[in-house]
Amino acid sequence: QVQLVESGGGLVQAGGSLRLSCAASEGTFSRYTMGWFRQAPGKEREFVAAISRGGGKPLNADSVKGRFTISRDNAKNTVYLQMNSLKPEDAAVYYCAARTNFWAVQVASEYDYWGQGTQVTVSS
Repeated sequence: QVQLVESGGGLVQAGGSLRLSCAASEGTFSRYTMGWFRQAPGKEREFVAAISRGGGKPLNADSVKGRFTISRDNAKNTVYLQMNSLKPEDAAVYYCAARTNFWAVQVASEYDYWGQGTQVTVSS
């Protein structure tokens, strides 16, 4: 069972950038498709981005296309989310997730393992 630990959240002004990291405990990290989700107060958990095992063809939510980039370093057992041009509506707790299936998908219930989340706050 893989354990996921997110880091990199914080407070940033609108228009600024943050890079989130998610470190996996397991050496077989390359077997997992990875995703990022977010949840704002009073809202449902929302898909942000996902990346397949080998890093090809990332999947992004329409709301973050052109601003957020997901990437992974299998040698470091880490997945990243580079967030640029942040908006107040991007504020949320961001969660890293892993699934053993090959395909990158947007449905949270398709992911098997979750991190504890990291808070992102965007001031206007």
